[in-house]
Amino acid sequence: MAAEFRSAKEFREVMDRIFGLMDEDPEMGPELRDADVPQRFEFTDLDMVVNIRAARESEDGNLHWEWTDDVDWEPKVRMAMSSETANRYFQGKENVALAIARRRIKAGGDVKAALSLIPVTKPIYARYTALVDAEYPHLRV
Repeated sequence: MAAEFRSAKEFREVMDRIFGLMDEDPEMGPELRDADVPQRFEFTDLDMVVNIRAARESEDGNLHWEWTDDVDWEPKVRMAMSSETANRYFQGKENVALAIARRRIKAGGDVKAALSLIPVTKPIYARYTALVDAEYPHLRV
């Protein structure tokens, strides 16, 4: 049986928490902000889009994200995937380069820049898995 989100609302709730953990992390947050790689993620099975960028000087935190395409910035990287692929990725069970090659992730733009962020975000795998185990066990893969 596949590990699936119960709803689009649950998916957004979990992703907001993960983005928040990355934003607030004392190492990951500043590194992601300094990398300044605006990204657009489309979750094809849920018909949802999130745009993420580095926080601006006037904003709190390190990252800023909006669940819309109506943003005042252009992404450098675009990725489209299912929510299941995103869930597998955050548990460390989906290799992005391999998923792109196998078309589980469709990517465009500066993919090399996005791939360079993977080592920065790697610590989120354990934190995401702990969150899933504690509060969303149906998502464990």
